[in-house]
Amino acid sequence: MGGNTSHTIVNPQNGNLAFRVFSFDGNSHFNHIQRLSYYSVILILKGAGQLKADFSEWGFTDGSLMFFAPYQPFMINETEAINGFVINFHADFFCIHKHQKEVACNGVLFNNIYEPPFLSVNDDSIPAFLNLINQMKTETQNPALAQYEILISYLKIFLINASRLKLNDMPEAALTAIDAKEPFILQGLKKAIEDNYSTTHAPADYAGMLNISPKALARITKTHFNKTLTNLISERIIIEAKRELYLTNKPIKAIAYELGFDDEYYFSRFFKKNADISPQLYRDTVGFARVSA
Repeated sequence: MGGNTSHTIVNPQNGNLAFRVFSFDGNSHFNHIQRLSYYSVILILKGAGQLKADFSEWGFTDGSLMFFAPYQPFMINETEAINGFVINFHADFFCIHKHQKEVACNGVLFNNIYEPPFLSVNDDSIPAFLNLINQMKTETQNPALAQYEILISYLKIFLINASRLKLNDMPEAALTAIDAKEPFILQGLKKAIEDNYSTTHAPADYAGMLNISPKALARITKTHFNKTLTNLISERIIIEAKRELYLTNKPIKAIAYELGFDDEYYFSRFFKKNADISPQLYRDTVGFARVSA
């Protein structure tokens, strides 16, 4: 990460990374699975390749802006040399759940199980993002009054601009090429998962709710979300589990029960399998509640 390209602020209370922005040239940072205890925003200015994230893989080209939540696994394989910028921030520095009303990026940029975790940025929008990155870099070197507040302001503007772009890209236009029945089933599936993930974990039950065969639903899910139905349900449960671990002091056993697990140890195994970290360690390294506990 070259000494002069990385602009980092460390939380003096615990020594954790609070905020960082750096430039990269080449793929060496991302060519192995990343599971970071903080948020990552990656702006790829030039290059192309494959992004693996969670259970899926997507192609990307230059002008891609990627978003990863803490401990979300991702990896980039380049087919054309990549360069760009990375912004990392810890939940202690800026918690997207707590600022949802102001920024509205949760479920749009981060933690959207139905959309790829990136968007394409056109040439007209890139200068505004680069300008914010430069302002962030300058401010990291200015440990004056209200430094955190100014950095958070730049970060908020960056995330709001990205959310607006993504929302413009996301409308149901993507579904117009599919036959008329499938969008209805896709919308029904989203609602069914949202309404039932804490009580219903079996894919076959969702097929029953939608009056479609499990096989047909599996095909539609794989085609349109690039994931299996099991993946979608698991990811939704994990996002909620992380939110509860992140924001509350509830015992892990209570969170497990609320998410439909009778056995705390089975829940812990499920969480570790999907998040690659135990619930307790996730809470200890990412959780917001411990700061005010």
